[in-house]
Amino acid sequence: MKVSGFTIVRNAIKYDYPVVESIRSILPFCDEVVVAVGNSDDGTRELVASIDADRIRIIDTVWDESLREGGIVLASETNKALAAVSKDADWAFYIQADEVVHEGFHDQIRDGMEKWAGERDVEGLIFNYLHFWGSFDWIGNSRKWYRREVRIIRPHRGINSFKDAQGFRMGSRKIGVKPLDAWIYHYGWVKPPTTQQDKQHEFHKFWHDEGWIRENISRDDEFDYSIINALSHFNGEHPALMQDRIARQNWKFEPKPDVKPLSLRHQFLDRVEKVTGWRIGEFRNYKLISD
Repeated sequence: MKVSGFTIVRNAIKYDYPVVESIRSILPFCDEVVVAVGNSDDGTRELVASIDADRIRIIDTVWDESLREGGIVLASETNKALAAVSKDADWAFYIQADEVVHEGFHDQIRDGMEKWAGERDVEGLIFNYLHFWGSFDWIGNSRKWYRREVRIIRPHRGINSFKDAQGFRMGSRKIGVKPLDAWIYHYGWVKPPTTQQDKQHEFHKFWHDEGWIRENISRDDEFDYSIINALSHFNGEHPALMQDRIARQNWKFEPKPDVKPLSLRHQFLDRVEKVTGWRIGEFRNYKLISD
């Protein structure tokens, strides 16, 4: 079984992406990892090249900043990386530059890829998600966060990154997937507050015009992490690859007790989910294949 990894990154140092930890977290599964390094001005290419000279394959790209609608430039870049993976790969393992696979789930991931490698109707595998917010001690636990997403797919079968690169489709069709009993840790909302604010101004350019950004994105020096109303304290263990980064955290975050509570509707829906496991009205970017 041959597995190729792929990802995209741009200005990882400037915006404090854990891209080294991210790529290293999938290397144990991959014969190669294709990294589409966008035009950066902070040494990102050299950083990526230092990870593993034998298995990292860099393709240099230029982001089309005219692609503003719906973050489609992210899918465009992701598809460049996907198109470059080895033609004989059985699976392609996608990871975003702010996501890390926990080593505690390696066996489940390998077992799943091996189990369904010969099942051609299984077009992808989905992971569970933990979304960290503000610091490494807190996770978002409301309905605004997606619970699962596709991160392993069949390459070179017409499957491509969809919309803002959160998931994948075969044209407009949702792909058939099997679930893995494995988790991806998402750290996109854990950065120094000044860096997070800079990232907001940069990344909203790929969704909105300058007028929308001026009206909706604060010009404050620091991102206000208090603007959230549903968090849980994280009591587990982070991936080993993240320990050095966690030890270097140099800011404090504690949720404010006076944050506006969830609406009664959201409180009811959250209660139903906690009791039954059913998320009413959940959007799924995939089609689960039943046993």
